[in-house]
Amino acid sequence: MSEIPAKATESEDPSDGARTESAGGGVDQTPPADAMWQSSPPGSIYDYIKVASFSIGPDGLVDQWSERAEQLFGIPAERAVGMDPIEAFIDPDLREQGQRKMAEILDGREWTGVVPFRLPARPDDAHTSRAERATRAGRTEQGLRGLRGLAEVYVMPTRTVEGERAAVCIVVDVRTLRSIETDLAASQAIFGQSPFGFLLIDTDLRIRRVNERFASLFGGAPDDHRGKGVHDYLPRAEAERVSAILRRVLHTGESITDMNVTGFVPGSDERRHWSVNLYRVHSGSGRPIGIAWLGLDVTARRAAAREAAAARRNLALLNEAGARIGNSLDLETTARELLDVVVPGFCDLATVDLYQGLLVGDETPPGLADGSAELRRVAFASAVSGAPFTATGEPVEVGAVHHYPFNSRCADALRTARPQIVPGEEGGLVQSTLAVPMVAHDTVVGLAQFARTKGSEPFGDRDRDLAVELAARAAVCIDNARLYRREHERALILQRSLLPPGDPEASGLDIACRYLPGNAATGRPSEVGGDWFDVIELPGHRTALVVGDVMGRGLRAAVAMGELRTAVRTLALLDLEPAEVLSQLDEIARGLGAPGGVQQATRAARRPREADLSEVYLATCIYAVYDSVTRRCTFANAGHLPPVLVEPGEQALMLDVPPGMPLGVGGEPFEEVTVELPEGALLALYTDGLVESRDHPLDEGLQAFVGALTDPNRPLEDVCDHVLNTLGSHHGEDDIALLMARVQGLPAESVGDWTLPREPRSVGRARELAREQLLAWDLEPLVDTTELLVSELVTNALRYGEGEIRLRLLLDRTLVCEVWDAGLVQPRRRRARDTDEGGRGLQLVGLLSAAWGSRRTPRGKTVWFELPLPDGDNPLTDPAEALLSLF
Repeated sequence: MSEIPAKATESEDPSDGARTESAGGGVDQTPPADAMWQSSPPGSIYDYIKVASFSIGPDGLVDQWSERAEQLFGIPAERAVGMDPIEAFIDPDLREQGQRKMAEILDGREWTGVVPFRLPARPDDAHTSRAERATRAGRTEQGLRGLRGLAEVYVMPTRTVEGERAAVCIVVDVRTLRSIETDLAASQAIFGQSPFGFLLIDTDLRIRRVNERFASLFGGAPDDHRGKGVHDYLPRAEAERVSAILRRVLHTGESITDMNVTGFVPGSDERRHWSVNLYRVHSGSGRPIGIAWLGLDVTARRAAAREAAAARRNLALLNEAGARIGNSLDLETTARELLDVVVPGFCDLATVDLYQGLLVGDETPPGLADGSAELRRVAFASAVSGAPFTATGEPVEVGAVHHYPFNSRCADALRTARPQIVPGEEGGLVQSTLAVPMVAHDTVVGLAQFARTKGSEPFGDRDRDLAVELAARAAVCIDNARLYRREHERALILQRSLLPPGDPEASGLDIACRYLPGNAATGRPSEVGGDWFDVIELPGHRTALVVGDVMGRGLRAAVAMGELRTAVRTLALLDLEPAEVLSQLDEIARGLGAPGGVQQATRAARRPREADLSEVYLATCIYAVYDSVTRRCTFANAGHLPPVLVEPGEQALMLDVPPGMPLGVGGEPFEEVTVELPEGALLALYTDGLVESRDHPLDEGLQAFVGALTDPNRPLEDVCDHVLNTLGSHHGEDDIALLMARVQGLPAESVGDWTLPREPRSVGRARELAREQLLAWDLEPLVDTTELLVSELVTNALRYGEGEIRLRLLLDRTLVCEVWDAGLVQPRRRRARDTDEGGRGLQLVGLLSAAWGSRRTPRGKTVWFELPLPDGDNPLTDPAEALLSLF
C-alpha cells in the first residue's frame, strides 16, 4: 500500500481568490478540481504535526513503511519491512495486550489510542557506543532525546488484493501535538491578553489577524481589520514610510526595534505616537509568511518626555541666564546679554525697551503708572537675517525713543506689570509675541518682547513663566546697573569738582595734566577712584605740585580724596615745608575714619579691641614746592611712586625721593629732597593707574613710562597724549592722574633783590629802589601804591623785626613784593579804633593789594603782598581813597 497523499490545502492568497460563493450565500471551502491532487506548497499543517503512516499485512508484520515513519521512528524502510510492530516497539509487559489489539484489528475493527513505544536497537548497536547512538538519534528531524516515545495511533482495517485482512496505521507523535497546543495557547494569550497592539501582516502587507487591544483602539471586532493595510490607519506620508520599512523587513529579515509611528485614532484629533517592533515570521519549513507587528502607545510617554525636555531646556536657559546676564554694570550691555540668552534658544526675535526717564536719572518718570511714558529701545536681536521687529507696530531703531499707545497690549503690560500675548498680523512674519514687563523691586523699568515666527511652537504657560523669570532677572541687573551708574556719575561729578578746573597755571612752569577715571576708555561704568592732582600757587611766585591716590574705590574714596585735597590746599597756603605738610596730612588721614577725629583715632589705636570700629583711610601722596626764582624744587613723599625728571639733552630718570609711609599709617617722619631743575627740564608726577595693570607689572610700567619720555621738547599736551597712548592706558582698570610741568624759571631781569641795613633811613631807600625798579619794568601806574605798601612793610620790619632787612620784587603774571627779616613774630592784622594813632598799616596793605600774608623762613619770616598788573580791565585802587576809608 502506498502512502496516503495529503489533501490539497487552501490557497494562501490574501484576496481569497480561490474561494467561491455557494448557492446559499456562504463561502464554499471546496477547492477546485484541478487543485485537488496537486502537491501542497511547503508550510501546511503537516509540517508541524509530522503525520506518519505504515501498513500491516495479514500476517501482522509491517509490509509498507513511509518516509515520515522513517523520520518519526528513525528506522529505515529496508529494516522496518517484515518487523512485528508489537515486538519491535511495545515494551514486554504490554506486548500481550498489544497482541490482542492486533488480532482485533486484523478481524476488521478500527482502533484509535495512545500507545507508548520504544525504538528498537539497530543490528550494529551492540558495537556502537551510547554517545554515537544518541548522536545518531539526535540527527533525526524530531530531535529525539531518548529511546522511548508516545504516539497517537489511528488504525483502519483494509483488505489485500487476495481479500485477506490487513491494516493501515496513521501515527502522530504526541510530543509534537503537545508542543502545538502550547504554541496555540501562547499565541492565544498574545492575541487575547497582551496589553500591546499585535498584528500579523502577510506578504502582501495585508492584516491577517489583530488582537483585542488593537481592535479596542481602532474600533470594531478583530475580524473587521482583516485584509486592511497601513494606509487605512495612518496619514499618507506616514503610511508610505511605514510600508517601505515593512517591505524591507520582509525582504531582508532584519528586525526593527522601537520604530516611532505617528497617526490618529478614530474619533480623536489628538496626534498619537506608537513604539513599534517588527520582525519577520516564518513557517515550519522556514519560508517567510509575513511580519509580526508589536506596538505600544507611547503618546503619554512622549508628552512626558517633551515636558521633561522642556523643563531641562528651561532650566538650562535659566542657568545660562544666571551666568551671562549681569556680568556688566552697563544698562545696554545687560539688555544685550538677555537677548543673547533668549535668541534663538527661546524665541526668534526679541527687543528690550527701558524707560527714558530712568536712563537719564529720574527716579519716577512721568506717565509710569499708565504705561505711556517714553521708552528707549536699547537692544534688539533676531535669528532671522535682516528681519525687523514689527510684531507690535512700526519698526523702532535701537536707540530711538518711542511710546506705546494707551490701548495697546504693550502699554497694558506696563500698566499692570503682567505679561501679555500679542497675536501676529495676518500675512506677517511673526506668529505671536510675548510682551513681558521688566519688574525690579516692585518697579517696572521697561518692557521685554519675545516673538516667534510662523511655523514655530506657540507660546505656552511654561514659556510665559520662563519669560517672566528671565525678564525679572534682567530687570534686577538693569536696575542695579542704573543705580550704580547714578552713584558712579555722582561720585565722578564730585571727584571732578574737586580737581583743578581747566588748565592750571603756575609762575615759572608750563603745566599740562590728564585725568582718566576708571573704565572711561572702555565705556564700561566703574567705581571712581581716589586719584587726584593739584597745582597750588604759593606766595613769592612759588608753586606746590601735588599728586595723590586714596586706596579704595567708590564714593567713599572720592569723599576721602576731597577731604585730603582740601586739607592739602589749606596746609599749603600756610606756607609749611613739604615734610610738615605731609605730617599734618597724615594726622588728618588718620582722623578720617574715626568719629571723633584725630584724637579719637589716637585713643582707638591704643585700645586694640576698639580699633576695628574705625574705618581705615590710607593714601599715597607726593608734595613738591617749586621756586621759580631759584628753580629749586623740594619734594616730600608719602608712599607714592617716584617723580620722573627729564633734563634737556638727557634721558629720563626717576628721582630718588625717600618714599615714606602712606598717609593714615602714622608714626613715621617724612624726609625732604631738594633738587635744582635746569631751564627747560620736564617734571612728571603720576599715579599707579598709569604704570600698573593686570597685564603689565609695576616695574615694566615704570620702565615703559621712562622710555616714553624721549622727546621732552614737544608741546606738553602732545607729550601727555603720547605717554597715554604708548603705555596703553585704556585698560580702564584704575584711575589715572598725570601732571607734567616744564621748568621756565623767572628771568633775572624780572627779579629785584636788595639788602637794607636796620636803620630808619632804609624806609626811604626801599621806596626809591621800588620806584626805580617799577619804572624800569614800565609799571608806572603801580609806583605810588607800591611805594606806600613797601614803606609800611619795611617800617614794620624795623619796629617789630630783627636783623637786616631784605627787599625783593618779583615780576611775572603779577607783581610780588617781599620784605624779609630775622624776626619770628608773625604780623597780625587788627582793626584800629578811631582814637588809635597806629595799627592801620596792615589794614592799608589789605585794602590796596590783591593778596598779602606772611610765612616762616629758615632764618625768620617774610611778609609779602601782591598787586595785579595794569591791563585796563581791572582799575587800580586809589591810595588816597583807601587811606580815607580807614577813618
